[in-house]
Amino acid sequence: MTLYRHTPVLLRETLDLLRVMPDGVYVDGTLGGAGHAAEIAARLTGGLLIGVDQDQDAIAQSAFTLAPYGGKVKLVKENFAHMRRVFADLGIDKADGVLLDLGVSSYQVDADARGFTYQRDAPLDMRMNEEADLTAYEVVNQYREESLTQIFFSYGEEKYARRIARAIVQSRTRKPIASTLELVSIVKNAMPRQALMGGPHPAKRIFQAIRIEVNQELSILDTALDDIIHLLNPGGRICVIGYHSLEDRIVKRNFKRAESPCVCPPDFPVCVCGKTPQVHILTKKPVRPGAEEIAANHRARSAKLRAAEKMSTKE
Repeated sequence: MTLYRHTPVLLRETLDLLRVMPDGVYVDGTLGGAGHAAEIAARLTGGLLIGVDQDQDAIAQSAFTLAPYGGKVKLVKENFAHMRRVFADLGIDKADGVLLDLGVSSYQVDADARGFTYQRDAPLDMRMNEEADLTAYEVVNQYREESLTQIFFSYGEEKYARRIARAIVQSRTRKPIASTLELVSIVKNAMPRQALMGGPHPAKRIFQAIRIEVNQELSILDTALDDIIHLLNPGGRICVIGYHSLEDRIVKRNFKRAESPCVCPPDFPVCVCGKTPQVHILTKKPVRPGAEEIAANHRARSAKLRAAEKMSTKE
């Protein structure tokens, strides 16, 4: 195993919002390189940190990083979508804080064989869980043109989604598209010349879209947030770091719905639906990294942190 250094994004801001208590129960649902998790564990005395990740490499790395904290840490290979199962298996009822640092981890991007980056040649994979069935290869080589167009437009917000999807389908009739740089070349050739000048890498949005489809990131996030809020103690906090507008939109919408769940018509004088607020939103606007952090860690530049606190409600 090759160990890697993980620079946690918005670390100080996240710890402040989590408000770690020495005897509390905390969950890092996207463990990655354990950068956030190590700082949480260091603040615990009689408490417990549960580290969850679907990537076995992340679990192995974190086991080494978190070894000094001994019994204060439990690691679980699982997708955070199954947080209820994780709690049940560990015999834990509620937590005092949960952190989700979304998207692909630095290790996954840097590991050539995983195929997450458009900057180096690798097999088309993009699975966060290497035991999953669907890979980027199947998406690129088997999805119909209409499906690819929809994925590129919805998950990548790509202006030239249809042109790129058509080019991919035409190219794969000659031979399968097997590598990341093959795909990059097709994307570049499909885009008009002016779109290649300036701005982000021309394949960035396409790779994001395929990665989201392979790992079902948005649908998982949408359903998992409700479960996580349910699993918090009163006063417990959830912190979510997202890296693109699609993730941030889902977090914002779910927090708002949990804070204002009433579905009564606006002209009703009193609420009759019986739905009561579950959380109080702590970040009316997302917390962003400062210039100093962005200069030190360019992967922090698009990060947005949102947090909410569980209210005392009858569940």
